[in-house]
Amino acid sequence: MHAPRALYIHIPFCTNKCHYCDFTSYVLKGQPVDEYLDALEREMAMTVEQLAPEIIHTVFVGGGTPTVLTPPQMERFLSAVKRYFPIHPDAEFTMEANPGTTDLDKLKAMKAGGVNRISFGVQSFDNGLLERIGRIHNVEDVYKSIENARLAGFNNLSIDLMFGLPGQTVELLSDSVNRALELDLPHYSLYGLKVEENTLFHALYERNELPLPPEEDELAMYMLLIDKLKAAGREHYEISNFAKPGFESRHNTTYWRNEPYYGLGAGAHGYAKGQRHVNIKGVQPFIDATVNRLPRLETNEVPEEEAMEDFMMVGLRMLEGISSESFAQQFEGRTIEEVFAVPLNQMLDSGLMERVERSSGEVDYRLSEKGIPLGNEVFGAFISG
Repeated sequence: MHAPRALYIHIPFCTNKCHYCDFTSYVLKGQPVDEYLDALEREMAMTVEQLAPEIIHTVFVGGGTPTVLTPPQMERFLSAVKRYFPIHPDAEFTMEANPGTTDLDKLKAMKAGGVNRISFGVQSFDNGLLERIGRIHNVEDVYKSIENARLAGFNNLSIDLMFGLPGQTVELLSDSVNRALELDLPHYSLYGLKVEENTLFHALYERNELPLPPEEDELAMYMLLIDKLKAAGREHYEISNFAKPGFESRHNTTYWRNEPYYGLGAGAHGYAKGQRHVNIKGVQPFIDATVNRLPRLETNEVPEEEAMEDFMMVGLRMLEGISSESFAQQFEGRTIEEVFAVPLNQMLDSGLMERVERSSGEVDYRLSEKGIPLGNEVFGAFISG
């Protein structure tokens, strides 16, 4: 498999910890941010020495909240990325941002440093709900941040919204989606809440103090999202993502096609040369490790069987489906029909998946309309044991 053409970098600092978040993130106050950026540069140097990069086509800076970096820190960080990695002139270069952390100076530093796409973690257009889930921005911050981003010259903008939140109703969600669509952005990501361990929401859930919407309401929310986004001219190209044509997330498509990517920073995951790695999560342990070595927590060979399951599970998230040709290329002539005969036929017979005949004669597979809201059931069918 070729060297990664996608690069993920993790900035683990946040202004506060949201109640639902289980990502590697730490409250900014008192954190050694400059030392962390030093450590990232050391990891970049060791990474390119160990696995020389080809031209990088997509960069994604996630967190945490990368936009808590000051403009000088941002400038320094983005300069380092370009110094170690050859970025294609037409690369998609995304940075996650929290509304309220993107003043004009910072946005200009981002633009000058090569960032050309911003993904804002909005989650809701209801101030009461934002407070309930532990967000510190308000709706006014959302409008101001989008306005600043446009003033700084960004036009490839995305926002995340969440559904299935405690106390959220179908009507509240509908209002949020209407307000999101009024912004006329090219990309929207819409995620259902998952109550993860080691979060405040999980503790509340265990005590039966988390008023989640009933399952039928959550399904109604999802179907409402699909209807509204499609009606607004956004293509439903992945289970949780909608875009104007040409604005689909190219970086995330790397993951969904099970292709390799570099993963740098505390807690980051990477996948290259048939191996997956995860980095050390704590900020200071990560910094200390980079002095002598790559800051790996663990590195594992991915057995072929697991890689094939991953191909099916992540590939079926995309509504265009999975390519028989790509499967044969990644797994040296093996076929989907041979490897997954039983679950494939089950899903086809149940009407949750469908065959697609391409003009080239290839047969591909995708979720059916019936299968889209039952995606997790379909993905699970292709995982053994």
